[in-house]
Amino acid sequence: MENFITGYPGHEFQARAAIKKAVGQEKYDFFFDKFLEYFFGEDDAKFFASLGLNCIRLPVNYRHFEDDMNPRVFKKEGLKHLDRVIDLCAKYGIYTVIDLHAAPGGQNIDWHADAGNHQALFWEHKDFQDRTVLIWENLARHYKDNTWVAGYNPLNEPTDAEHTRLLDFYARIEKVIRQIDPFHILFLDGNTFGADFSHFGEPLPNSVYACHDYSRYGFPNPPADFTGSAEQVAWHEKSFNRKVEYMKKHKSPIWNGEFGPVYQSAADGMFNWQEINEMRYNVLECQLDIYAKSKASWSIWLYKDIGFQGMVYVNEDTPYMQRLKPFLAKKKQLAADEWGCDDIPVREVFDPLEKWFLNAVPSLKTRYPQTWKPATHIGRVVRNILLSEELCHEFGEYFKDLDFDELEALAKSFSFENCQQRTKLNDILTEDSKRSSEK
Repeated sequence: MENFITGYPGHEFQARAAIKKAVGQEKYDFFFDKFLEYFFGEDDAKFFASLGLNCIRLPVNYRHFEDDMNPRVFKKEGLKHLDRVIDLCAKYGIYTVIDLHAAPGGQNIDWHADAGNHQALFWEHKDFQDRTVLIWENLARHYKDNTWVAGYNPLNEPTDAEHTRLLDFYARIEKVIRQIDPFHILFLDGNTFGADFSHFGEPLPNSVYACHDYSRYGFPNPPADFTGSAEQVAWHEKSFNRKVEYMKKHKSPIWNGEFGPVYQSAADGMFNWQEINEMRYNVLECQLDIYAKSKASWSIWLYKDIGFQGMVYVNEDTPYMQRLKPFLAKKKQLAADEWGCDDIPVREVFDPLEKWFLNAVPSLKTRYPQTWKPATHIGRVVRNILLSEELCHEFGEYFKDLDFDELEALAKSFSFENCQQRTKLNDILTEDSKRSSEK
């Protein structure tokens, strides 16, 4: 559950804590059980399959399976909704890939690792790795005979600045899982958010290596308007081919575990928001053409959200969207989220701060990952962490004094019947699925 998907600020565990403080344990448990129930139900699985798509990646947080204050004790109740969704998908012929999106200690330096900071401490403390291994032992034991589970994605978008610790962990987790489950595929993300395989050696057995391939042209403030020029197509080809060079070298399958533009809406106040979206759909089609040439399989990010990127998204007139409308507008104006945010409203504050930082510590220009600009590093700490932590208090107040019926109404806002379909996006994906089925 990433912040832009459901509208909370900062990190998931902080937002959950704010809601728990506002409503108490009993209502907190009730709300999130209902939220997960409505977020993906039978109608969702039926719709997804109707598009000709046959596999969906299920991101899960380690906190479903273990408590930080009670580590190494696997919570079987955490399997409730994962089992339910896997079974629903199987009913409609959809394979699932279980993606550990957030691991103990944080396997990457971003908000979606749900660690509460900007350091990937998973790589600094063996204890975090040991706990992750135990989680996967339990998951492998539980799903080893389930043939509708296509495989396991042990870590989402790792960021190991030393490049070697990730490889050691992959070798370790492969052996551990294989002792329990010799059959399911391992989907192994490249380093540095799924983009870097330059330090990888021989492929591990029965493993598929996964890149993530986002385009700068699919987000706010792109290098230029996307026109589909030869130069722009070549840029996308070069970017993708760099990420999959390892797979092609070893003649192994290619799986793009995440990609996709974000989209604007009338609520953004842009007169040309529809024109912008058309350009981003064109970016998507450009990428899919490139993937087809490499016979790459893919899993788009993502299926459902509140109107930013999803194949389906929550209606504006639902109780959840109506209640949180002023907060979501404030969060956008503050550029509190990193993902796909437009930081223009806050540049007058952050441009001088960036200049001050670079004068004080020029090394910020080469801080890992070097693909990030200094402004990105600064924004992560100041807006996405410190500012967002404080916004969590305000977010929690929106749930205060709500009764069980009102909380269920908020959760039910995410049900398929209360969502709109992003038709153009889904049509593009359906057409590509036809191409894939004809290979």
